[in-house]
Amino acid sequence: MNYHIPKWMKALQYAAMIIMAVLMFFPIYWIFANSLKTLPGISAYPPALFPSNPQWNNYVMVLSDPKTIVYLRNSLILVVGNTVGTLLSSSIVAYPLARMHFRGRGLIFSLILATMMVPTVTLVIPQYLLFRAFNMLDSFWPMILPAFFAQPYNVFLFRQFFVSIPDSIDEAAMLDGCNRWQTFWKVIVPLGKPIFITVGIMSASFWWNELFTPMVFIDSDNLKPLTVASLTAFQISGTNGQTEWNLQMAFSMLMILPPALLYILCSRYITEGIKTSGMKD
Repeated sequence: MNYHIPKWMKALQYAAMIIMAVLMFFPIYWIFANSLKTLPGISAYPPALFPSNPQWNNYVMVLSDPKTIVYLRNSLILVVGNTVGTLLSSSIVAYPLARMHFRGRGLIFSLILATMMVPTVTLVIPQYLLFRAFNMLDSFWPMILPAFFAQPYNVFLFRQFFVSIPDSIDEAAMLDGCNRWQTFWKVIVPLGKPIFITVGIMSASFWWNELFTPMVFIDSDNLKPLTVASLTAFQISGTNGQTEWNLQMAFSMLMILPPALLYILCSRYITEGIKTSGMKD
């Protein structure tokens, strides 16, 4: 059924959307504007919406700092390790729940979904004690190893996508001589490209921006990822906790770029993956 929307109503909707867009993007613009100011310029009153003399050298100073490369390396280790672990473990767990028929399948899936109700923060102390017992604190292992034990929400997304693939695909592959593992690896995985990209981007974005977990498990400065470094790397030595806010803002703007570009390049796959995984059951 088609509804006729009056022009004044459409104008009101567009105005509301523009206002919401401005409110959502203003914090990012404010970070960008402050990244181009001098340190005294940031605390000036009234604050300038854009600096009269942009300090592009702030970005040069951040990028030329050797520690920036170390922090970037640490963030990439966390992103790649967790993304690989999540894709492997979650898809392997989801495949039999979606494509194989066995007693208790529904119960197992329900138990996995029930674990989504457990707040993640409640697991931090048990994980800390466990990894301390294995002498793994102050390393990347406490943050990467859990990714290889399927995340329930990602299992849900994979399972819903795999259910949408016709059973005849599996049957044809097995008639051609494939076993279950070969059917999964050679047939289902290529067909599941949208959901693999979707879950991969979600995992990569999460670990690129994650602050809490590295603060719990990492002490050494040379193991800090970008998020933790952004809090500590720009404190002025010899002062009582004063920070070079202009450099910190430039650092933050550079951190925004990779996930933003990733989303722009892969937005089509994200939409397709989420849409398909939510259509069944």
